[in-house]
Amino acid sequence: MRLIAFDFDGTLSDSEMTVLLAERAGVADEVAEITERAMNDELSYAESLYQRAELLKGLDEDEVELAFDEVTLRPGAARLIERLQAEGHHVAVLTGGFERGVARALEAEGVEADTIIANRLPLSGGRLTGEAEGPLIEGTKDDALAELADELGVPMDRTTAVGDGANDLPMLEVAGLSVGFLPKPAVRSACDAVVASMFRLGKVFEGYRLLPKEQ
Repeated sequence: MRLIAFDFDGTLSDSEMTVLLAERAGVADEVAEITERAMNDELSYAESLYQRAELLKGLDEDEVELAFDEVTLRPGAARLIERLQAEGHHVAVLTGGFERGVARALEAEGVEADTIIANRLPLSGGRLTGEAEGPLIEGTKDDALAELADELGVPMDRTTAVGDGANDLPMLEVAGLSVGFLPKPAVRSACDAVVASMFRLGKVFEGYRLLPKEQ
């Protein structure tokens, strides 16, 4: 068994949850600018998430749920997860995004991750509080990957990380195999391979013998 850890926004999904929420809150441009600065390592992820959450303060719960309904997986992502799990690998999602959006997108495609480590946007009185909470705000993905690997009894050299942005760098740097999915420039040098589709990612996994070759 290997541990395969995926980022979500920008990797398993081409949706950006905070942007979808921001569109409904009328602050899309402000949130997009903060997101881009964070992904290019110009702003700490924690600071960027707190700033974006503050901009979403007051958004109605119904609007939040509608935004999460728009979160989708990339073409081929569900099939790739199924192939990995069929080979006995543990598939994890490690994301600074939000639990409900991840779960909604996976459920829509009829697949499950073995582990989801994600953040949350708390509600009070049916509206977002403007705060954010969860393990991957101040915490980093290298620690999350190492802790999960230890729980599963998987050596770090048998872990794989797939991501695209600066907050993925810590796990990409410590994983046994690191794959950039349309990675930002600051991330590319930490990757053993770079791909632009789930099809190509599957081929990389075949090349590294994580998956059997499909005929």
